[in-house]
Amino acid sequence: MLREGSFLSLYLIVTAMLVGQLRVTDAAQCTATELRPCLSAISSGQSPTPECCAKLKEQTPCLCGYRKDPQVGKYVNSPNARKVASSCGVSVPC
Repeated sequence: MLREGSFLSLYLIVTAMLVGQLRVTDAAQCTATELRPCLSAISSGQSPTPECCAKLKEQTPCLCGYRKDPQVGKYVNSPNARKVASSCGVSVPC
């Protein structure tokens, strides 16, 4: 019985560590510089490039965090950024 309890405890600890690692990995992928291909479209109102749309779709889970960032938020919250997102078929989740 003790052996089964030890195995279950070890299993739960390893599972918790793996889930925690996945969250850290997801957070590490939120890099605002990945949206650099969209900068010209956001700042000038031009149509976004396919590369911009691909990067925007990759970074969609990060957009809420970017909106709250004082340095990035001014770009992400702009009317042109909303137009770019709409053109790319991306809805901002927040």
